[in-house]
Amino acid sequence: MKIAVIIPTYNEERFIAKTLDSLLSQNFKISKILIVNDNSTDNTLEIVNSYLKDNEVIKMVTHQSSDQNIPGSKVINAFNFGLSHINLSDFDIICKFDADLIFPIDYIDNIATRFRESDTIGMVAGHCSIEKNASWELEKGTNKDHIRGALKAYRTACFQEIGGLKSSIGWDTIDEMLARYYGWQVITIPDLHVKHLKPTGASYNSKAKYLQGEAFYKMRYGWWLTFITAAKMAWNKKQFQLIPDYLNGYKIAQKKNLEPLVTEDQGRFIRSYRWKGIKSKIGF
Repeated sequence: MKIAVIIPTYNEERFIAKTLDSLLSQNFKISKILIVNDNSTDNTLEIVNSYLKDNEVIKMVTHQSSDQNIPGSKVINAFNFGLSHINLSDFDIICKFDADLIFPIDYIDNIATRFRESDTIGMVAGHCSIEKNASWELEKGTNKDHIRGALKAYRTACFQEIGGLKSSIGWDTIDEMLARYYGWQVITIPDLHVKHLKPTGASYNSKAKYLQGEAFYKMRYGWWLTFITAAKMAWNKKQFQLIPDYLNGYKIAQKKNLEPLVTEDQGRFIRSYRWKGIKSKIGF
């Protein structure tokens, strides 16, 4: 089984060496690690260059982009740029990993083992943990059926059928929903934890606050599902201002009549899946 890892990287001088060291130490050898230097202005480039001489598996390309970290678009544009530099047909599994992760030595071996269990398994991952009070615990908002955007791994056939990754906030929900829509299994491994050195959303700017509501609109959630999801996310983050922010983002997208990221049929599937999940949690 051949695995390629693409790592979009923007100003990650504090973490990138730890990520690369943990990937190079895997007991399952990765076929290719492609670093996409996304216009970094710190020492990221120099650090990665220091690895290139002694590690043939690591390659690097440079992507020119804005320094604004707009959720979804910046990282996926960089990922897609990296994707254009590899031949997908050469690999069984394609991974999109963040540059601020420390993987346990058996991480890749574990996900490869799960992929081998069935040809219908399209996505596999462990869970992110963050450091708190000198110990590591699961990142807030962790769901057993959701794979964090930081550590995505796709069977190549699944990746191609879902049409790759959408350059929009919400991409890391849309990919899973489309995988399920096309009949693929999305698997998480509960006890397989990855250290996430920079918690999700830590570098987002204030202009991004309405984009989550925009994502709900583009996924065809509808008003009530958007409200319930916004309330849940606000509760998990203990940031209750997020509820009106997300709802306003939805209204703005609706007023602009933005193009959805999924078809009407896919939207119905997503709503049905979400409502089933809500009903199961309240005992219906």
